[in-house]
Amino acid sequence: MTDTPEVRAAQPWWRAAVFYQVYPRSFADGDGDGIGDLIGVREKLGYLELLGVDALWICPVMRSPMADGGYDVSDPRDIDPLFGGMAAMDALLAEARARRIKVTMDLVPNHTSSEHPWFAAALAAGPGSRERDRYLFRDGRGPAGDEPPNNWPSIFGGPAWTRVTETDGRPGQWYLHIFAPEQPDLNWENPEVAADFEQTLRFWLDRGVDGFRIDVAHGMAKPEDLPDMPELDVSRLLAHDANDPRFNNPAVHEIHRKIRKVLDEYPHAVSIGEVWVDDNTRFGEYVRPDELHLAFNFRLAEVRFEAAAIRDAIENSLAAVEPVGASPTWTLSNHDIEREVTRYGGGAAGVARARAMILVELALPGAVFLYNGAELGLPNVDDLPEEALRDPMWERSGHTERGRDGCRVPMPWEGDAPPFGFTTGEPWLPMPPQWAALTADKQLEDLGSTVSLYRMAIELRGTRPEFRGSELEWRHSPQGCLEFRRPGGLICVVNTSPDPIPLPPGEFLLASMPLASGRLPADAAAWLVRVDTIT
Repeated sequence: MTDTPEVRAAQPWWRAAVFYQVYPRSFADGDGDGIGDLIGVREKLGYLELLGVDALWICPVMRSPMADGGYDVSDPRDIDPLFGGMAAMDALLAEARARRIKVTMDLVPNHTSSEHPWFAAALAAGPGSRERDRYLFRDGRGPAGDEPPNNWPSIFGGPAWTRVTETDGRPGQWYLHIFAPEQPDLNWENPEVAADFEQTLRFWLDRGVDGFRIDVAHGMAKPEDLPDMPELDVSRLLAHDANDPRFNNPAVHEIHRKIRKVLDEYPHAVSIGEVWVDDNTRFGEYVRPDELHLAFNFRLAEVRFEAAAIRDAIENSLAAVEPVGASPTWTLSNHDIEREVTRYGGGAAGVARARAMILVELALPGAVFLYNGAELGLPNVDDLPEEALRDPMWERSGHTERGRDGCRVPMPWEGDAPPFGFTTGEPWLPMPPQWAALTADKQLEDLGSTVSLYRMAIELRGTRPEFRGSELEWRHSPQGCLEFRRPGGLICVVNTSPDPIPLPPGEFLLASMPLASGRLPADAAAWLVRVDTIT
């Protein structure tokens, strides 16, 4: 199909959108309790509008005991008072709509909280009951049933099974929890589970939400008989292996088809799957026309800053969706992944490489997801005091894995000392004093800052015709460098070599670092417009 302005205007809004991920407890605190909330998000919508993003992805804010940062949901159709309650959500949706910013929210279909009314009913009802059938309860192995039903490990460490005490006081059945014990897995073969999730979808869509990020979208279906799994490397959160029976079972696709039928009744809405699947063919199955609209491909977030590795990640991501006609997605970090500045080496080099990679990412066709704080060039905080750690992985691993708190430290907004305007109270995670140079206020006043680079790049991406087209053309470039071109005329060059390189012919648009005598420095990227497209 010819890519014309009319064709682009007719495409769904999400195909090339720039999403901004809000980790609510770390974004902005509106009530002074030290934990970010929806009141704070609403107060910062002007900043997000200035940044130029099209949509928000808000991590879980539903009612929860917060055993896993809100991913343990006790009521999926209400907002937790910690985040301001339903009134705060409604106010946020209204103001975001007025600013033409879409709002998508996290949904967690794989499991509930252990404090969900369903789970309380399951414990009370006993083995063989209708209530227990909503979850995955099994008798234990061994003569006394005192061994777990299979050998599956939890993502957070330890076994994926916990034994319950029955109402008569005797040791009873075991229940499955791929994550923490406070997150019992649902049985998606039970029709009540699917019906309740459909009710949740409609509840939020009717309220004005523009779609959902589906947590662990490759995990809801479990294999029949729950067989033992082979010994795998399970040290990486949600790492996928083709032989891992916990994830990517074929029956999950029928679940997504049912979800899609609901979303198709709301043409504006988008579903975005968290899909940790390495095989491109299997990944593509999740974004077939009757399943998810988009799915996260994490290859670009996992590669080192090296030209050949970056190109391989891009080519793999494009190849995964091309056969099914889906849009690719791009992200460099999120609330589960080490921040890119640290991943690329930290210090000045890490910042330079992260700035280069955002130009690479925004130059690619498809949807882009930015994690709050990436636009400030924030590094991971890997020296948090042990007593401050909150990630369940810390406790579940016996204090051997520090978990993900290092990428969840609150945003620095203004001022010269913590909490940098994030809160009027004590922030839930300590903030480094050296972030005084990275606050949003300081960076917005500096045209050479990382946040200014993001603003300029997002604006160019959204307004220049050179970014049109879904294909890439790779061009010859010096050793350690990449150059690709878009059909509309955009040229993106990235230099991962140690030496400056000459730029190809074209009209200069933007660079991640100042040019040196017209040459692109090491650890930098640039955008140009192809000479034959300049009028």
